[in-house]
Amino acid sequence: MADTVSTPMTKFGLKIRTRGGLAVDNLTVHARDQADAERRIRQMYPSCEVLECKPMQSPIRDDALNLENIISLISKQPDDDKGS
Repeated sequence: MADTVSTPMTKFGLKIRTRGGLAVDNLTVHARDQADAERRIRQMYPSCEVLECKPMQSPIRDDALNLENIISLISKQPDDDKGS
């Protein structure tokens, strides 16, 4: 059985030229590394030429990923002093 170790995925932005000569920009793919991203694009666009492939910075909201913040939001009690 294969290892099920989680490998972090990176979002890559690619620009290619199809085998018909058409330039296609703003393609995105999640992959382990640049070689994997290019391999995935070549599966979708056989015989294409990769003109550009770069990792994309995606904004990560630390608040959304913090389990403690999520738990505190769920368990937050309404303020008792609103009616005073």
